[in-house]
Amino acid sequence: MARNSIWNKRRKKELRFLVLSLTPFFAMLFIFKIFPIFANFYYSLRDIEVQTQGVFVGLKNYQTLVRDPLFYKVLRNTFTYLLYVGPINIIFGFLLALLLNQKLKGTTFSRAVIFVPYILMTTLVGITFRWILDGNSGLLNHYLSYLGIEPIYWLTKSSTAMLGIAIASIWWTIGYNTVIYLAALQGVPREYLEAASIDGAGRIKRLTKITIPCVKNTTFFVVLTTVIYSMQVFGQVYVMTSGGPNYSTLTFVQYLYIKAFREFKLGYAATIGVVLFLIILAMSIAIFWMFGDHDSLKAKWLGKRRAKFEKK
Repeated sequence: MARNSIWNKRRKKELRFLVLSLTPFFAMLFIFKIFPIFANFYYSLRDIEVQTQGVFVGLKNYQTLVRDPLFYKVLRNTFTYLLYVGPINIIFGFLLALLLNQKLKGTTFSRAVIFVPYILMTTLVGITFRWILDGNSGLLNHYLSYLGIEPIYWLTKSSTAMLGIAIASIWWTIGYNTVIYLAALQGVPREYLEAASIDGAGRIKRLTKITIPCVKNTTFFVVLTTVIYSMQVFGQVYVMTSGGPNYSTLTFVQYLYIKAFREFKLGYAATIGVVLFLIILAMSIAIFWMFGDHDSLKAKWLGKRRAKFEKK
């Protein structure tokens, strides 16, 4: 009994310490993450002016947003950016990680060179690429002229402006995915690869049957974060084109910024934020489902059904 009493006291002390340690974290999480989400939903139902509570208008802001032609252009622009940046960042990030995972001379230096752009400020990257992609005196057009290619006005033509922003974003962010994949590749058991090699499996087969399945969880993380960050792109667009020309690069977050801080339609801006949140949530659920272990879920469901049937 005495031993149980001492053990219980120790458990209570540990639990108290755990609660005290985690309380600041959960308090900050609620104040800066959870509460703003619910507040945004509340504000989206109101017509708010600066420094006022506004008037409750129900779903009027949502109806206005759905009828706004610019909303659909913004939606298309954002998904275009995702389609430009997402696949390249994921696929080439993985291929670069495979290359850097080899025990070759200079790989340590190459890892640093690939990751360094990611730590640069968005403004610096945007201004640099605005100069590189300039139609009149840009560095890229200067070298293309040696190949006999006419100057391309990357950021001032609607057909190429988003592509120019995507080029800057890929150069800036691909190093992050590469490092994440590189860490995962170094955790792939060497004995699996050696055993497959002894059994006669070639490089492609080892890659598809061992390496890729072993980094599946990392791929899930990379895909999820790439999609979320791409849907929230703002800095590069704001610095390089400000949404132009002719709204061809206007993205969701910049559209929200304009409505909130230029036109001061705060309720309408909150509505845009809610819609963006719901789109990202739906895409995240789809990614969870895509990478989920459906066989194990099905087995668990069948096991529960069998257990209930046996009880009956």
